Amino acid sequence: MKPAPFRYHRARDLTGATRLLAELGEDAKVIAGGQSLVAMMNFRLARPQHLIDIAGLRELDHLGTDADGALHVGALTTHHTVETAPPGTLGAEFEVIRAAMGWIGHLPIRTRGTAGGSVAHADATAEWCLLAVALDAAFLVHGPRGRRRIAAGDFFLGPYTTALDPDELLTEIVFPRPAPYAALTEFAARRGDFAIVSVAVDLDVQGAAVHGGRVALGGVAPVPVRVPEAEEVLAGGGSFAACAAAAAAAVEPPDDANGSTSYRKQLIATLVRRACEEAVSR
Repeated sequence: MKPAPFRYHRARDLTGATRLLAELGEDAKVIAGGQSLVAMMNFRLARPQHLIDIAGLRELDHLGTDADGALHVGALTTHHTVETAPPGTLGAEFEVIRAAMGWIGHLPIRTRGTAGGSVAHADATAEWCLLAVALDAAFLVHGPRGRRRIAAGDFFLGPYTTALDPDELLTEIVFPRPAPYAALTEFAARRGDFAIVSVAVDLDVQGAAVHGGRVALGGVAPVPVRVPEAEEVLAGGGSFAACAAAAAAAVEPPDDANGSTSYRKQLIATLVRRACEEAVSR
């Protein structure tokens, strides 16, 4: 299929992009890599009357850490840029983010798709969305009223729905602290497909012992979710198996063509334990 008719606009700078968003309102969509939006348009699942192309805003294409150790990822940074970044750019502290890129689609998708596009699309199984929730990321957005910072926990409101106002543009993802003992893993019917269940963990390791951590799941709810029950097990010194069992028991995944609730719970138990073992091995 082909998309419905639309009018194309090319943004020259950030101010111009947000001005267009304000003028065109909810009939406009932003496009950068287009790996999610174009497919939805081709199937007529999305019918924007206006497309605002921000691919030329090179100030949004950056990757690196600041003096405080926070990682800044520009909205136009591609998945492949992160995947192939020089060792010193992310280091061991953010190796989980580099490793997670390999789960995203296939190479052509990773070379075009952007971090900001994935977050703004807000698919509950997307790797960037899950990482943001697990690692307490924040999103910097720009609009006619200025800039604001939105915590990942407040950003995802529902399927493909975020806290972005119609005239706001996501400009940067900030991971505020190192995560040297973190891991992301998932299961899909075929490599490169959307995940049926995905898991990200970030462990607090002191010496040779795990003293707590964060556990987040994707594909089990309308948005990526943290699992306090599983985190309590880690904080109490429980085993990874007990943590995994608590995570599976705490959620009620959907029952659909991709898998039953029971099947997804089994996946959760397996993947949480696997992610914890991978994280602590770092």
